[in-house]
Amino acid sequence: MAAAIVAYLHYLSIFALFALLSIEHVLFKAPLDLSRARSLMVTDIAYGICAGLVLLTGAARVLWFGKGTAYYMGNSLFHAKVGLFILAALLSILPTYVFFNWRNAVRAGQIPTPSFRQMKLVTWSIRLELLLLLVIPLLAALMARGYGVIAAG
Repeated sequence: MAAAIVAYLHYLSIFALFALLSIEHVLFKAPLDLSRARSLMVTDIAYGICAGLVLLTGAARVLWFGKGTAYYMGNSLFHAKVGLFILAALLSILPTYVFFNWRNAVRAGQIPTPSFRQMKLVTWSIRLELLLLLVIPLLAALMARGYGVIAAG
Protein backbone atom coordinates (compact mmCIF):
# COMPACT_ATOMS: atom_id res chain seq x y z
CA MET A 1 0.00 0.00 0.00
CA ALA A 2 2.84 2.43 0.83
CA ALA A 3 4.39 1.89 -2.61
CA ALA A 4 1.09 2.78 -4.30
CA ILE A 5 0.70 5.92 -2.20
CA VAL A 6 4.26 7.07 -2.94
CA ALA A 7 3.76 6.38 -6.66
CA TYR A 8 0.47 8.30 -6.58
CA LEU A 9 2.11 11.27 -4.83
CA HIS A 10 4.94 11.16 -7.37
CA TYR A 11 2.55 11.27 -10.33
CA LEU A 12 0.34 13.89 -8.70
CA SER A 13 3.32 16.15 -8.02
CA ILE A 14 4.47 15.74 -11.64
CA PHE A 15 1.02 16.76 -12.93
CA ALA A 16 0.95 19.74 -10.56
CA LEU A 17 4.47 20.73 -11.63
CA PHE A 18 3.45 20.77 -15.29
CA ALA A 19 0.21 22.63 -14.53
CA LEU A 20 1.98 25.30 -12.48
CA LEU A 21 4.58 25.83 -15.18
CA SER A 22 1.81 26.13 -17.76
CA ILE A 23 0.14 28.75 -15.55
CA GLU A 24 3.42 30.68 -15.40
CA HIS A 25 3.63 30.57 -19.17
CA VAL A 26 0.11 31.97 -19.56
CA LEU A 27 0.52 34.68 -16.90
CA PHE A 28 3.93 35.94 -18.00
CA LYS A 29 3.16 38.42 -20.74
CA ALA A 30 3.52 42.16 -21.16
CA PRO A 31 2.20 44.42 -19.99
CA LEU A 32 2.15 43.03 -16.47
CA ASP A 33 -0.27 44.16 -13.82
CA LEU A 34 0.09 43.89 -10.06
CA SER A 35 -2.32 40.97 -9.74
CA ARG A 36 -0.50 38.86 -12.36
CA ALA A 37 2.88 39.73 -10.86
CA ARG A 38 1.67 38.48 -7.46
CA SER A 39 0.19 35.37 -9.05
CA LEU A 40 3.45 34.64 -10.85
CA MET A 41 5.40 34.94 -7.61
CA VAL A 42 3.04 32.59 -5.74
CA THR A 43 2.87 30.15 -8.67
CA ASP A 44 6.65 30.01 -8.85
CA ILE A 45 6.89 29.22 -5.13
CA ALA A 46 4.31 26.43 -5.57
CA TYR A 47 6.27 25.19 -8.59
CA GLY A 48 9.43 24.97 -6.49
CA ILE A 49 7.58 23.06 -3.78
CA CYS A 50 6.17 20.63 -6.36
CA ALA A 51 9.62 20.13 -7.88
CA GLY A 52 10.86 19.23 -4.41
CA LEU A 53 7.99 16.75 -3.99
CA VAL A 54 8.77 15.18 -7.37
CA LEU A 55 12.37 14.78 -6.27
CA LEU A 56 11.52 13.40 -2.81
CA THR A 57 8.87 10.96 -3.99
CA GLY A 58 11.09 9.89 -6.90
CA ALA A 59 13.96 9.25 -4.52
CA ALA A 60 11.64 7.28 -2.22
CA ARG A 61 10.57 5.13 -5.16
CA VAL A 62 14.18 4.47 -6.15
CA LEU A 63 15.36 3.71 -2.62
CA TRP A 64 12.40 1.92 -1.03
CA PHE A 65 9.29 1.46 -3.15
CA GLY A 66 10.34 0.82 -6.74
CA LYS A 67 12.18 -1.89 -8.59
CA GLY A 68 15.30 -1.51 -6.50
CA THR A 69 18.24 0.85 -6.66
CA ALA A 70 20.27 -1.49 -8.88
CA TYR A 71 17.54 -1.44 -11.55
CA TYR A 72 17.48 2.35 -11.71
CA MET A 73 21.23 2.85 -11.49
CA GLY A 74 21.69 0.33 -14.29
CA ASN A 75 19.27 2.05 -16.65
CA SER A 76 20.48 4.73 -19.06
CA LEU A 77 16.96 6.12 -19.48
CA PHE A 78 16.73 6.69 -15.74
CA HIS A 79 19.94 8.70 -15.92
CA ALA A 80 18.52 10.64 -18.89
CA LYS A 81 15.32 11.35 -16.91
CA VAL A 82 17.29 12.66 -13.95
CA GLY A 83 19.50 14.70 -16.27
CA LEU A 84 16.50 16.31 -17.96
CA PHE A 85 14.94 17.04 -14.57
CA ILE A 86 18.18 18.71 -13.44
CA LEU A 87 18.32 20.70 -16.68
CA ALA A 88 14.71 21.84 -16.15
CA ALA A 89 15.63 22.83 -12.58
CA LEU A 90 18.58 24.85 -13.84
CA LEU A 91 16.37 26.57 -16.44
CA SER A 92 13.88 27.44 -13.70
CA ILE A 93 16.50 29.52 -11.90
CA LEU A 94 16.03 32.46 -14.30
CA PRO A 95 12.25 32.88 -13.86
CA THR A 96 12.58 32.35 -10.12
CA TYR A 97 15.32 34.98 -9.93
CA VAL A 98 13.22 37.46 -11.91
CA PHE A 99 10.06 36.88 -9.88
CA PHE A 100 11.97 36.95 -6.58
CA ASN A 101 13.47 40.32 -7.48
CA TRP A 102 9.96 41.74 -7.85
CA ARG A 103 9.10 41.18 -4.18
CA ASN A 104 9.94 44.69 -2.87
CA ALA A 105 8.23 46.48 -5.75
CA VAL A 106 5.12 44.30 -5.45
CA ARG A 107 4.98 44.82 -1.67
CA ALA A 108 5.12 48.55 -2.34
CA GLY A 109 2.22 48.23 -4.80
CA GLN A 110 4.40 48.86 -7.85
CA ILE A 111 4.04 46.94 -11.08
CA PRO A 112 7.29 45.21 -12.14
CA THR A 113 8.61 46.31 -15.53
CA PRO A 114 10.85 43.59 -16.94
CA SER A 115 12.81 44.51 -20.05
CA PHE A 116 11.95 43.07 -23.47
CA ARG A 117 15.07 40.90 -23.25
CA GLN A 118 14.09 39.62 -19.81
CA MET A 119 10.57 38.83 -21.06
CA LYS A 120 12.01 36.83 -23.97
CA LEU A 121 14.54 34.95 -21.83
CA VAL A 122 12.01 34.02 -19.15
CA THR A 123 9.40 33.00 -21.72
CA TRP A 124 11.86 30.74 -23.57
CA SER A 125 13.16 29.33 -20.30
CA ILE A 126 9.61 28.33 -19.32
CA ARG A 127 8.96 26.85 -22.78
CA LEU A 128 12.14 24.78 -22.65
CA GLU A 129 11.21 23.54 -19.18
CA LEU A 130 7.78 22.49 -20.48
CA LEU A 131 9.42 20.64 -23.38
CA LEU A 132 11.79 18.81 -21.04
CA LEU A 133 8.94 17.90 -18.72
CA LEU A 134 7.07 16.42 -21.70
CA VAL A 135 10.01 14.15 -22.62
CA ILE A 136 10.53 12.74 -19.11
CA PRO A 137 7.30 10.64 -19.04
CA LEU A 138 8.21 9.15 -22.42
CA LEU A 139 11.53 8.03 -20.97
CA ALA A 140 9.70 6.65 -17.92
CA ALA A 141 7.30 4.68 -20.13
CA LEU A 142 10.20 3.24 -22.13
CA MET A 143 12.09 2.43 -18.95
CA ALA A 144 9.06 0.64 -17.47
CA ARG A 145 9.02 -1.58 -20.55
CA GLY A 146 12.64 -2.63 -20.11
CA TYR A 147 14.42 -0.20 -22.39
CA GLY A 148 17.65 1.47 -21.33
CA VAL A 149 19.13 -1.43 -19.35
CA ILE A 150 22.89 -1.14 -19.38
CA ALA A 151 24.44 -4.49 -20.25
CA ALA A 152 26.89 -5.84 -17.70
CA GLY A 153 30.27 -6.71 -18.76
